[in-house]
Amino acid sequence: MAQQQQVDEQEKSEFVVDTEDCEARELAYRERGTARPITVVGNPVLHRECQDVTEFDDKLAALIDDMFASQKAAEGVGLAANQIGVDLKVFVYDCPDDDGVRHTGLICNPVLDELPAERRVLDDSNEGCLSVPTAYAELARPDYAVVRGQDAEGNPVAIEGTGYFARCLQHETDHLYGRLYIDRLSKRERKDALKQMAEGTARYETVPND
Repeated sequence: MAQQQQVDEQEKSEFVVDTEDCEARELAYRERGTARPITVVGNPVLHRECQDVTEFDDKLAALIDDMFASQKAAEGVGLAANQIGVDLKVFVYDCPDDDGVRHTGLICNPVLDELPAERRVLDDSNEGCLSVPTAYAELARPDYAVVRGQDAEGNPVAIEGTGYFARCLQHETDHLYGRLYIDRLSKRERKDALKQMAEGTARYETVPND
């Protein structure tokens, strides 16, 4: 029992603390950055696996700043690099969980943990995407997620999320492997989402698909 508790505490210590100084950290990122237009479904960069981040340098830091600025301009809670046209495995987030706790951070080269059966409790809430503007659909996802990768300096990190934040972690990781949430829908549901998008008008700047 004591050994199991020690293992649990060790696992908990792996997770980044992303709930402190969220407002100040998010503001610092986006004040350094420049908002970029959002790529939308049909843009090739959204439909293929992104390249791994291998250089943890000033160029990456500048990209992260731009991603936070872009996320804020589009009023999103998460943003993957390919959503501003950059072919790299990194996403940022500024997202509440179901308890209203704000989480702010980033991760490079994310990989989702495979959940044991007892942790796979599905939540079928509505989901949307900045790259499929004005469209929403119900999509079942586990209400708990752990994603592992690296921070902006290349150090190993793990992020734990529940509820809405868990959905965000899964959604953004999907992006970096070339999958949009509508790719997880039935053909009829996907068609309906694309219709919603066609009939709506994005509230932020997007990249037109030529």
